[in-house]
Amino acid sequence: MKHKEIIDKMKLEEKAALLSGKGEWQTWDFARLGIPSMYCSDGPHGIRKQAGAGDHLGLNPSLPATCFPTAATVANSWDPELGEEIGKALGEEASVQGVHVVLGPGLNIKRSPLCGRNFEYFSEDPYLAGKMAAGYVRGIQSQGVYACPKHFAVNSQELRRMAMNAVVDERTLREIYLTGFEIAVKEGGAKAIMTSYNQVNGTYANENTHLLRDILRNDWGYDGIVITDWGGSNDHIKGVEAGSDLEMPTPGLDSARQIVAAVKDGKISEAAVDECVDRLLEAVLTLTKERDIPAEFDKKAHHALARKAASESAVLLKNEENILPLKPGTRVALIGDFAFDPRYQGAGSSMVNATELDKMAEMIKGYDLVLAGTSKGYIRTGEEDAVLAKEAVDLAQAADVVLYCFGLDELSESEGIDRTHMRIPQNQISLLESMARVNKNIVGVLSAGAAIEMPWHYCLKGLLHGYLYGQAGAGAMLDILTGKVNPSGRLNETYPLCYEDTPAFRYFPSEERNSEYREGLYVGYRYYDTSKVRVMYPFGFGLSYTTFEYSDIKVDEAGVTFTVKNTGKTDGTEVAQLYVGMKDAKVYRPEKELKGFAKVFLKAGESAEVKIPFDDKTFRYWNVRTNAWEIEGGTYRIMVGASCADIRLEAEADVAGTTEEFPYYTNRMPSYYSGLIQQVDDKEFEELLGTSIPSGKWTGDLTVNDAICQMYYAKSAIARFVYKKLTQMKKKSEDAGKPDLNILFIYNMPFRAIAKMTGGMVSMEMVEGIVTMVNGHLFRGLGRTIGGFFRNRKLNKRYIKEITGK
Repeated sequence: MKHKEIIDKMKLEEKAALLSGKGEWQTWDFARLGIPSMYCSDGPHGIRKQAGAGDHLGLNPSLPATCFPTAATVANSWDPELGEEIGKALGEEASVQGVHVVLGPGLNIKRSPLCGRNFEYFSEDPYLAGKMAAGYVRGIQSQGVYACPKHFAVNSQELRRMAMNAVVDERTLREIYLTGFEIAVKEGGAKAIMTSYNQVNGTYANENTHLLRDILRNDWGYDGIVITDWGGSNDHIKGVEAGSDLEMPTPGLDSARQIVAAVKDGKISEAAVDECVDRLLEAVLTLTKERDIPAEFDKKAHHALARKAASESAVLLKNEENILPLKPGTRVALIGDFAFDPRYQGAGSSMVNATELDKMAEMIKGYDLVLAGTSKGYIRTGEEDAVLAKEAVDLAQAADVVLYCFGLDELSESEGIDRTHMRIPQNQISLLESMARVNKNIVGVLSAGAAIEMPWHYCLKGLLHGYLYGQAGAGAMLDILTGKVNPSGRLNETYPLCYEDTPAFRYFPSEERNSEYREGLYVGYRYYDTSKVRVMYPFGFGLSYTTFEYSDIKVDEAGVTFTVKNTGKTDGTEVAQLYVGMKDAKVYRPEKELKGFAKVFLKAGESAEVKIPFDDKTFRYWNVRTNAWEIEGGTYRIMVGASCADIRLEAEADVAGTTEEFPYYTNRMPSYYSGLIQQVDDKEFEELLGTSIPSGKWTGDLTVNDAICQMYYAKSAIARFVYKKLTQMKKKSEDAGKPDLNILFIYNMPFRAIAKMTGGMVSMEMVEGIVTMVNGHLFRGLGRTIGGFFRNRKLNKRYIKEITGK
């Protein structure tokens, strides 16, 4: 132990208290022992330290901070160095605001386009996600604060996220859902990890020994701290046993009492408690050391960085007849509500109070364009407005080119709720179609944090996708539209033709308790490529104002070398992508998988030799029979291209294998060997899992781990009434276009979380009493709840006196 001297002086009650939060964002401090408090803050794309009383969803205002583009945006840059630069700025702002742990980046895999939090996540591909996350982590931690990648692991939906079970086979778990975290730990050096709310194969992530000990600590050599998501602790004793160090936010002292009792009863060893305390002390004492911290950060410099990030991350999807860049003096109409009030970030715990906000309607006057006029054109929440639409169409008719700012509104993408479809509001499309009848030269500027359907794409000659581009994105879009910047963004996810084409269509989000990952490895392009499904825009796609030519591929044991030439008349940047595949493999695999990339800037006419090295992940697969990473020997296809669907060069590599015992019987898994996984039956899924499919049915009485929205099934009429009122409040906020995040959180929250997020007001005994009432035993449950309230208050006072002397 690193801090045995301090730990030996600590009372068991002090150790137990330290392993849970003291407040919404802070850990316990003990002046007697010289242990200060550590402060955490949300911050995937901007620090969100609240100015007043803390609340999980950020309803109280936060201090001004730079709102950088979201992870889903910056991943389109394919530039880990840019991620590191943003991370450094985030770390600097965290230091200035007294934040020790930045809760981010988020790097869950975009299993389905409908996950409401996809805007916070990097990619459908674990390699790209991991490389980008590692950049952020290095940058944040260079400033003396910890980064905390999240949510570990298999957190792919918002629906009942705290009360659902991800059922996934071990190979898919390792190769798809954990590889990004592995890279963030091994290459980024992450010092903190946040566990997810959900169960993984029947065990909550925060108490999952397989995840936290076998993989995270033993396989990856991780020595940092593990923090629960806010309210994500189920059984704190099991969490500590598994190596989870800090339960957040503020469960009061009920959890601490449970730890003390468990040690005294022999259910858990004090050594296990000391192990967690030692790691947490290492973090607290390291992060709170005195050091020179500037009084403020350079707001202008960080705003400029946010603009640079938006510029390098925007993706040019369409450019018919080279309508872009706009020629000087072009007469343009700027139309769309997003031009006046940009959609630049997502909703939920990541929402940033931006230091400033650029708007296209204000900035366009500073460019060499003739502005025919501006019009909002539509109501962003979806309501039809004939007057606004007619004004926009009339204006469109009077311009040479229409710049149309449109996309997903705030209600469409939010923590706490998944999307139900992939469409953008119909009133925006109706306006687009009306304008296309009077002006064929329409350039769309799209704002959205996740993939959408685009049956209306024929209405546009140009389409620039800025994603959620942060506080300085408006200027970045105008820079690209006018040719000041040559776009270099490439899609981090596939854009399918329609939602029904997506691999998890029949399996997402979950049926009752279980979310079954029957698609296995076939996430995103891995599915579309292998199964030959046509898509709108493939993974890795993006246009430029110049053209690039690839040649001279060479492969050796160390990697692949090739030449890229800028064959156009404009300086530009290409993202060369390395994919690896294997024909007739004995171990089933996608047709191709991303294994490397390089972003190369070339002046017009310039050539450069590019080398992409192989690494430990290039040829490996997880062998479920030997429980080890192995390599199937044979001849591999080495593919280099401008997207997964635009392979420019191909070679072969003969690779020695390690596999002696193959993991699968081919004839038992036809869907996985063909990639046609949209209707995997129970028998084949059980073959993949290596076990029977667990039951996920809601049966019998509700338990402390069932979600509040499940009170629909409650035996108590009062509970069903509460459910009905909550549902009405939820629907009212959605209809108004402003989702109430507290209601969404409560709606999907399990009963146990009430004890974890009420600052000690509610104990688990009281929660059990509440559930007893919900199950129809009013008086028995009421007695337990009321009695528990007074017992909890008395025990809390006694505990506070024990650890503070007051």
